Amino acid sequence: MKNDSDMLRPWTMDKLAISIFVLFLFLFLLSGEARDLLNQSGLRWAYLLLSFGVGFVVTPVVYAMASRLGAMDVPAGRKAHGVPTALLGGVAVYISFAVTVLRNFAFTDELKGVALAGTLILVVGLVDDLREISARWKLLAQLVAVAILIHFGVVISFLPDTLLGTVGEWLLTAIWVVGITNAVNFLDGMDGLATGSTAINAMFFGLVAWQNSQFDMMFLALPLLGACLSFLVYNFRPGKRAWIFLGDAGSTFLGFMVSALAVMGDWASHHIVGLIVPILILGVPIFDMTFTTVMRVGTGQVRSFRQWLEFTGRDHIHHRLEDLRVDRVGAVLIVYVVSIWLGLSALVLKNTSGINALLQVGQSIIVFLMLAFFMLFVRRQYARIADTAMDDAFGGIGDAASITERTDTGDSSHVG
Repeated sequence: MKNDSDMLRPWTMDKLAISIFVLFLFLFLLSGEARDLLNQSGLRWAYLLLSFGVGFVVTPVVYAMASRLGAMDVPAGRKAHGVPTALLGGVAVYISFAVTVLRNFAFTDELKGVALAGTLILVVGLVDDLREISARWKLLAQLVAVAILIHFGVVISFLPDTLLGTVGEWLLTAIWVVGITNAVNFLDGMDGLATGSTAINAMFFGLVAWQNSQFDMMFLALPLLGACLSFLVYNFRPGKRAWIFLGDAGSTFLGFMVSALAVMGDWASHHIVGLIVPILILGVPIFDMTFTTVMRVGTGQVRSFRQWLEFTGRDHIHHRLEDLRVDRVGAVLIVYVVSIWLGLSALVLKNTSGINALLQVGQSIIVFLMLAFFMLFVRRQYARIADTAMDDAFGGIGDAASITERTDTGDSSHVG
């Protein structure tokens, strides 16, 4: 039974104050002169405030709507939460992001492609939250979203300008976008984990874009950061339960957006090593998905692409941390720290070359190797503990049987 004191109320004094501020900022940005003033004065971060404000106000409304629509995540099976929790958090994230982006841009073709494809991903995820759909339909929607990106020119570009190079870039774009979209979705296993990690990723994409005057990418990264931060207020509450979850709509939308941000970047303009920058920024979801995939295939748990999409297990990095008796908040914060570490490495790498760039890459490889060792160590330790417990149990049964046998033999000789 829900405690009324822990219910999220759509309208309180703090939300009313933020609503007034958001309305004022929104009306201010309606004029082209205001937008030009912000852009020329270096106050582009005001868009982050708008996105945060919209999300802070809209999320409680979406929470109430989810309750009325019955869009609730009910505890069952592997789910760790104890009470039914509202889904549709992805809708709140999308609204705060979209409102800010629409007020910000004269849309280029690339931005149109990202906006349309991201909307498709959100709608399909929303249908999955309300009426579960199969993995193959979700994959098909993701491939259609990739096709939209390619049509509007959002493509990984570094191969030779030939037919084979073009096809290769299309394939790499599809693998990257589908992979990152699902990697972030897989990471959505604890309160605040996927949203906070994406916020960190968006922050570093924004910083790299600002360093290199890639304003389209920066104008997408800032609203995404603000939307994630506003959602964290309601989703990541240490010591208390989350009020609302991202749902499949939210986690796939966030994953798609950071994958598209990475594709938009001009990473290899100075040196080819720059291509590693987005891999570092998204290092945690990439590593987690790659490592768990290799382990599942290697152990025979996954034998087809469909099984890979549908498989659920407690073998992700946050589960390993929890197995080490790190509490859930601690596990989330550790992932945040690793994400920030890799993001800082990416910032340094973007502006270095030669031996310094190689050293930076080497340092990042060491981080991934440490993570791999950690995950293998946890798996083996728990397997060893389980084997020892089984041996002790069956050994105890064997000892008891031996004692009984000796006792029975002694009794019979005594009787005889």
